[in-house]
Amino acid sequence: MEIYWLGHGCFRLKGRDATVITNPAPPSTGYKIGKLPADIVTISRNLPESDYRQAITGDAKYLVGPGEYEIAGVLISGVPTNKDVKAAGADRNVAYVIDLDDVRICHLGDISEVPTGDDVEALTNAHVLIVPVGGGHALDAEQAAETVSALEPKIVIPMMYKTEASTGALEPLETFIKEMGIEAKPAEQRLQITKSSSLPDSTTVMVLNYRG
Repeated sequence: MEIYWLGHGCFRLKGRDATVITNPAPPSTGYKIGKLPADIVTISRNLPESDYRQAITGDAKYLVGPGEYEIAGVLISGVPTNKDVKAAGADRNVAYVIDLDDVRICHLGDISEVPTGDDVEALTNAHVLIVPVGGGHALDAEQAAETVSALEPKIVIPMMYKTEASTGALEPLETFIKEMGIEAKPAEQRLQITKSSSLPDSTTVMVLNYRG
């Protein structure tokens, strides 16, 4: 299974038999994700930055809310977060736990509150955690580091931070790296992982290049 970052909160999770696209991002975010064939598309939050369906081709199934799903052999759990937010609509967020080719990926979407209680239990045990780190309407660097500590994934992929392409008022990746107390490593083009992969003993941050 391969993971590619296409920009902002948009990732392509490419398995043997199915492809999942998360939070397709519009050009207004600064990223040009092109046309993306997909079997499944997850939408975390009712925001224009996360729901650019014009980019999706094929007969994709769209997931927009909490629940348990099995589509094209992919098991997906939608977990509601931001529960303390009083307002409705755009402030609600769904994190998705995706089991693809026996690899568990947790995409936290546009989460803006550090998960606690039952949310922690629902979101743990992921091989890969994809987490916003740049602030704005989602977690900032300090909150992201706290979330990583709570969920204890094997691999962390940061998203939604300031890059040369991004247009939002976001913090740079370096702020999150500093909060994590680690040294930055060179960015990779993709993460290729299987169930039999040698996973790190301790939580490791992996930075991906966005694909323009």
